[in-house]
Amino acid sequence: MEKLYYSIAEVADMFAVKQSLLRYWETEFPQLNPKRNDKGRRFYTAADIEVVKQIQYLLNDQKLTIAGARERLKTDKTDVERKTKIRNKLLAMRQELINIRHELNQNDAFGEEVIIK
Repeated sequence: MEKLYYSIAEVADMFAVKQSLLRYWETEFPQLNPKRNDKGRRFYTAADIEVVKQIQYLLNDQKLTIAGARERLKTDKTDVERKTKIRNKLLAMRQELINIRHELNQNDAFGEEVIIK
């Protein structure tokens, strides 16, 4: 079951980034605006996490600058969302294929080891 809110530490762990990077992205990308409680603690929603995915895709995969990524999110958000979803599906499929290959390499039907490259 998905949670309604995630802490900044949980989101940082999800994306293997430092919390300070998420705080920096909040200042650079108006689309990233997690809720805060009375004490100022950040709480990220599923929508915020999608924005982080998109930012990471634009910066890491598309190799855009902060300014370029900000502009793409502002002017072409639908295309960025679509491409991010496709990328995530492809990564999941790749991982599934790796898992299948690993299982096939364990044993064949007769209990003998088979190596598939």
